[in-house]
Amino acid sequence: MRRALRELGVSTWFAGLRRNQAESRAQIPYLEWSGGRWKVHPIAEWTDRDVHRYLTKHQLPYHPLWEQGYVSIGDRHSTKPIHEVGTLEETRFYGLKRECGIHAINLGDL
Repeated sequence: MRRALRELGVSTWFAGLRRNQAESRAQIPYLEWSGGRWKVHPIAEWTDRDVHRYLTKHQLPYHPLWEQGYVSIGDRHSTKPIHEVGTLEETRFYGLKRECGIHAINLGDL
């Protein structure tokens, strides 16, 4: 991702981050200047219900792992289904953090 943004000269990128996904995302603005480019969060205020309504309205499928209890997808080794953990935060990276790194660092510096 970092290399693609740099090599393609991307000046704006869109991300599907939502404020209710994690404490670290609670204050996400709709538009921010990040790493020398604009980063847009068009669904920042959407709830899980909003996502469900959108997918249903447009006849789009949920992620195939949703039915197995994966309410959030991270990496293969540290993502857990909700029935194996005590809280939503614990479904990713053993509950130690929510972000994988792509949104937590300044991509323009790399």
